[in-house]
Parts: sequence; structure tokens; C-alpha cells
Amino acid sequence: MKKGFFLVLAVASLGMGAALAAAPKDDVFKGKLFPPNVILEHKAELGLSKAQFKQIRAAVVEVQSGVAEHEWDMQEAYQALMQELDEAPIDESRVLELANKALLAENQVKKKQMAMLVRLKNLLTEEQVSYLESVQQ
Repeated sequence: MKKGFFLVLAVASLGMGAALAAAPKDDVFKGKLFPPNVILEHKAELGLSKAQFKQIRAAVVEVQSGVAEHEWDMQEAYQALMQELDEAPIDESRVLELANKALLAENQVKKKQMAMLVRLKNLLTEEQVSYLESVQQ
């Protein structure tokens, strides 16, 4: 049971990392926020302190654990939605209810990720932010 939970958490973390590591052309925030993988990739150039590194790690771990529950809810709602779409006739109100449930869970995931990105930027000095902005252009 525990092993399965950690496997799902690992997969969710990978998905989150991929979503946060979008190419700069897909960056809706135009390089104003920095995913943890970019910060850690430039750890030496940034001169991250041990305290900054620990705080970044804590922020990532916190969002990963908070996101897992919402991702379970989202997956459950999408599975129920897919089953409902196999019915004939399709119950429109039920489909919309399930879609709303899935989208609400997805929105919670995005809000937690956004909060983490803001928190990470706030942990950086002005010089570190300038450096990351220059490498993301």
C-alpha cells in the first residue's frame, strides 16, 4: 500500500516537474517565475546558500504532498466523466458536474504550483533573479 502511494507520488512529481519546466516560448509568465529545476540547475552560478537550498526543497516537498490529493480527485473525476460519456444517451448535467469537479481539482493543483513559484522567487536575491532572467531569455 505504501509502495503504491509513493509510486503515484513519484509519477505526480514527474508530471509536475514537466509542466513547470515548459519551454520559454510556452512561458505565460514571460520568465518572471522560475521552476525549481531551473533554479537547481544553476545552483552553483546563483551561489545558493544552504538556507536557500533547504527552503527551496521544503517548498517543493510541500507542494508535492499538497498536489497529490488533488491529482487523485482529478483523476477520479476524469475517469467517471469518461464512463459517463460511454452512456447512451449522455446525461449532460452529470457530465458537466464531473467536468467541473475535475477542473476544480486541476485549478487547485495550479494554484499550489503558482504559490510555490512565487515563494521560490521570493527566496532569491535580486542578483539571483537577474541571473535567472538572463538565462531564460
